[in-house]
Amino acid sequence: MTMSMEIRLGDVVRLKKMHPCGSYEWVVVRLGADIGIRCLSCGRRVLLDRVVFERRVKALVSRGAKVDDMKE
Repeated sequence: MTMSMEIRLGDVVRLKKMHPCGSYEWVVVRLGADIGIRCLSCGRRVLLDRVVFERRVKALVSRGAKVDDMKE
């Protein structure tokens, strides 16, 4: 059994391979079965399968805001 990493909206991640624009850093903009990321340099948006995303992430640069549970 493998543990998946905790991913939040707004997380900034560094990928293993450079994007053609020269940037390594991406921000998470969509969560689900697919993870949506946006390049911080050129703004290109990409959808990756969760397993592929976790394999390509090299480091977590900064965390997005944690969403509190709805208590009302």
